[in-house]
Amino acid sequence: MTPPDLSPFDPARLEAIAERWDTPCYVYHEGLLRNTFQAFSSALEGRPHRLCYAVKANSSLAILSLFARMGAGFDIVSGGELQRVLAAGGDAGSVVFSGVGKRADEIRLALQAGILCFNVESEAELLRIDRIANEMGLRAPVSLRVNPDVDAGTHPYISTGLKTSKFGIAYDDALRLYQRAASLSGVRVVGIDCHIGSQITEITPFIDALDRILLLVDMLTSVGIMLHHIDLGGGLGIRYHDESPPAIGDYVHAIRSRLDGRPQHVLLEPGRALVGNAGLLLTRVEYLKAGEERNFAIVDAAMNDLMRPALYDAWHEIVPVRPRTAGRINWEVVGPVCETGDFIGHERALALQEGDLLAILSAGAYGMSMSSNYNSRPRAAEVLLRDNGENWLMRERERITMLYANEHIPD
Repeated sequence: MTPPDLSPFDPARLEAIAERWDTPCYVYHEGLLRNTFQAFSSALEGRPHRLCYAVKANSSLAILSLFARMGAGFDIVSGGELQRVLAAGGDAGSVVFSGVGKRADEIRLALQAGILCFNVESEAELLRIDRIANEMGLRAPVSLRVNPDVDAGTHPYISTGLKTSKFGIAYDDALRLYQRAASLSGVRVVGIDCHIGSQITEITPFIDALDRILLLVDMLTSVGIMLHHIDLGGGLGIRYHDESPPAIGDYVHAIRSRLDGRPQHVLLEPGRALVGNAGLLLTRVEYLKAGEERNFAIVDAAMNDLMRPALYDAWHEIVPVRPRTAGRINWEVVGPVCETGDFIGHERALALQEGDLLAILSAGAYGMSMSSNYNSRPRAAEVLLRDNGENWLMRERERITMLYANEHIPD
């Protein structure tokens, strides 16, 4: 399978964006975002469902607003993400709250907002939610995130469904904990949840996990605990280089075939699959540096802008916005941050000159949302390529003064 290319993005518009808003700059394609969301919706048509976009993949308000207007729910992992969803016009009643370390203030905020469900990840968390809900005179809707002990076959940092993971409740403890939850006055059991990892490129791990969850659903039914929904999390991978992830329709069809005849609503929490290939990072070549063993193309984007290569040794295609016809050699594409690990790509065959504009592809997920101010570098601007032809500034580039605006120097 050929790697991703620039074809959905108009080079002239990318050049105009770089000229107006400088680089590095994240650029997103509205049409791709809409089409991918619609692919999930169409595949689920006729089945009671809710698509809860995983906000951690990209939490920019413009993207949250776009999905909210298309009817998305949201999967959050912090109180800050909840506030972003609400600021973008999202419906709190369509929000599921995941994550292993929910603070008391975050639980109160979510209860006040009236979220759809807490995905509970430990017995201690269940008891905290019960106590806070009782104090507030409310009943908290909960599901338990059950760890099915399924190997997702992905990078260990993003594999979350094994016994060794910090996530979820052990499968063998789930029935007991559900019975305890059903006895508590401050919670209301509404569902079951599992999520086995991210960037999964085969259907089999999803189905293995679902089959184990359905066995547990049947055990719960036998003891009188009826569930409203089954939340299967997210994790569907995308093509960065030479991966062959299943088509959205095939993935959903496999899930639906296991759920035929069951009354529960199905929740899915796609993140990367919705936004990953709909975004890129524009960067410009600052210097070309010939070394004794390697040639370095030093660009103005760095590990603080796109953490994935340094963190996961992840591959992103790097393509010139205006390719040159001759002079391709291998380059180490690196950033200006003072870390040897600050690289974008190794041994990329490119024809380059200083000042060339490059596009780092498949950067829509876990790019801007994981960016930082390391080396006192302002975070990048973000621009949306609107379907109407407008280049819409989603987020202004940070100014240096913003980086220390909240700091104080002692007398």
